[in-house]
Amino acid sequence: MRIDVVVTVNGERHQAEVEPQMTLLEFLRESLHLTGTKEGCGRGDCGTCTVLVEGHPVNSCLMLAVDANGRQVTTIEGLAKDGTLHPLQQSFIEHGAVQCGFCSPAMILSAKALLDKNPTAGEEEVRRALSGLLCRCGSYKKIIESVLAVSGSEKGNVRDKN
Repeated sequence: MRIDVVVTVNGERHQAEVEPQMTLLEFLRESLHLTGTKEGCGRGDCGTCTVLVEGHPVNSCLMLAVDANGRQVTTIEGLAKDGTLHPLQQSFIEHGAVQCGFCSPAMILSAKALLDKNPTAGEEEVRRALSGLLCRCGSYKKIIESVLAVSGSEKGNVRDKN
């Protein structure tokens, strides 16, 4: 039995028939070919598969595609606009926070959710927002610096409103 879903991903409406057990992660990668979202553990422990659903970070390996029906999903592919990287993407590059890059999409999307809610988030808030995400390269210091550089907090640089 297949189920009809309509999911808006990165501003584009997608209608599909999915198996009831298909995860949002599988839908994004296999059906839509959006491979920026990575599978790490497949159990919701590492956070590598994080995407934004209605602006909130979600482990896409734990969410079923049918549960995304009628909802807005943002993946890393949806952040750049007109060929210009989102300020968080640019900051990760400038601060050397992208090493192997495997966790970067999840880190950037989680940071975006935080800064959308609290544009002047400080270091403790950034650490808390990223606490469920694992970086196997150990780039946490550079990741935190990258987010703070985009934050309007007194410890960050001037925030680019892009």
